[in-house]
Amino acid sequence: MPESRKSRLTRPETLTALGIIVVAAGFLVPTSDLRAISALLPAVMLIGLIVLSSLLLLADQRRAGEGVPATPMTQSPKRVIGAFLLIVAYALATDFIGFYVSTAVTIPLVAWIFGYRSPLGLLIATVIVVGTIWAIFDFGMSQDFPTGRLLGR
Repeated sequence: MPESRKSRLTRPETLTALGIIVVAAGFLVPTSDLRAISALLPAVMLIGLIVLSSLLLLADQRRAGEGVPATPMTQSPKRVIGAFLLIVAYALATDFIGFYVSTAVTIPLVAWIFGYRSPLGLLIATVIVVGTIWAIFDFGMSQDFPTGRLLGR
């Protein structure tokens, strides 16, 4: 079927944006049951996902309106599958070995896999991200992150 006859809603970027919006909104609902201080980080991140996905949706629909053909979501499906597997591995690692350890390992690992090879840059990025999270939430707001089942909660 020619591109002009396909629905604008079946474009890969549009479907992705709609899926992210629905899932993020679904995860946003339970944050209302949390204490305000505990709900802050997940709610802000989920709202950020919704806003960014909305921008992706608008941009893709604008391109569709201009007649720009939809491009495949990825030129490398193995990378996409690998990224999803890394997310699952990170969630499991956070449960078993704790937030800070798994984050300190995951940040440089993901950057390395996606092509960033500067050891100094990887170290700096890891220290900045983990340090900022610690300073804001653990030190500043007295919120404890999971230490993991293996290291004791």
